[in-house]
Amino acid sequence: MAIVNGVHVLVYTSNPDADRGFFRDVLGFKYVDVGHGWLIFGLPPAEAAFHPVDNGAAGQQHAGHAMLGSVVYLMCDDLNATMKALAAKNVACTEVQKEQWGIRTTIKLPSGGELGLYQPTHEVAYTLGAAAPKKKARATVKRKSKGRKAKKARRR
Repeated sequence: MAIVNGVHVLVYTSNPDADRGFFRDVLGFKYVDVGHGWLIFGLPPAEAAFHPVDNGAAGQQHAGHAMLGSVVYLMCDDLNATMKALAAKNVACTEVQKEQWGIRTTIKLPSGGELGLYQPTHEVAYTLGAAAPKKKARATVKRKSKGRKAKKARRR
């Protein structure tokens, strides 16, 4: 069992209300409203990777501590189909780039900020530890008893 039971991602934006609406209405993520319009979204399965930085000063200050920087990429199984579904909701994507690790684009949020979107070509980690699909229980067929007389008759 892991020591940590979840990950909470902070997304900094110049227009949190608009971007919350995007996550709620366009992406359809479920959420809890903890008051004053502050929505916290349930996210799909996730994974994390650690990348080196050039200047050693990646990140920002938060709550008085030097925090690691991060980039958010949403993942999908079929980038072209996902881009078409987003286009149907008037969401534009940038040009598609092919990388060693997948094909990617970005989507612009209402605030003007962008999130990455990619279809991985590498083995994914978010399925590790996932419960195996449950096997269907065998149907139990009850046979009608024909009574003691019928059983005795069959034994003879």
